[in-house]
Amino acid sequence: MNTWSQISFQDSSSPLMEQLLFFHDHTMLIIMMITVLVGYMLFSILFNSFTYRYLLEGQSIEVIWTILPAIILVFIALPSLHLLYLLDEIYSPSMTLKTIGHQWYWSYEYSDFNKVEFDSYMTPITDLPKMGFRLLEVDNNTVIPYNTQVRILITAADVLHSWAMPSMGIKADATPGRLNQSNLFSTRPGLFYGQCSEICGANHSFMPITLEMISPFSFFKWINKM
Repeated sequence: MNTWSQISFQDSSSPLMEQLLFFHDHTMLIIMMITVLVGYMLFSILFNSFTYRYLLEGQSIEVIWTILPAIILVFIALPSLHLLYLLDEIYSPSMTLKTIGHQWYWSYEYSDFNKVEFDSYMTPITDLPKMGFRLLEVDNNTVIPYNTQVRILITAADVLHSWAMPSMGIKADATPGRLNQSNLFSTRPGLFYGQCSEICGANHSFMPITLEMISPFSFFKWINKM
């Protein structure tokens, strides 16, 4: 999760988020190279006292500064398109989780397991555990097995919401009357936090999401208790 002084992305907990971080670093490296090159050229032009009086046109340099940006854009567009299709692909999910946004809480349905469903409200500050995180803890964690392909169906019951889990690379709008679909695959156990990312009313800031990743064996034990 984010800390108070963190300005970069959260550590990835899914293969898709890892690829998103790699693409971010790849793009930032290209931008830094362009910035250094343009800065050097501007610096050299500003402090150069020589001029070429007979320069009327430069076909060669015009061809270069037209083709070179196009090539750079190709190097950015190809991995971007690859990631875009990866985010939408869902290969034979092992289970389906339905997420419904309300004003102002989330409800979850495990329709594959005899209609296991519950509501998830933010834990009030007065009820927080000693090491709990303010505005992020909930009364019912969303339990999901790791190393398992999970399909998430996202919708809303009243107004627009957005189900966002930054460490998983997921942000999907919850729209009333429509089902959005996303996939989730975590590689490690733990607690992962997210929040509603669409302004949905007065208590928009109080709609946290807490995913609890556990082993498949522990998940089936939890399902049997529900």
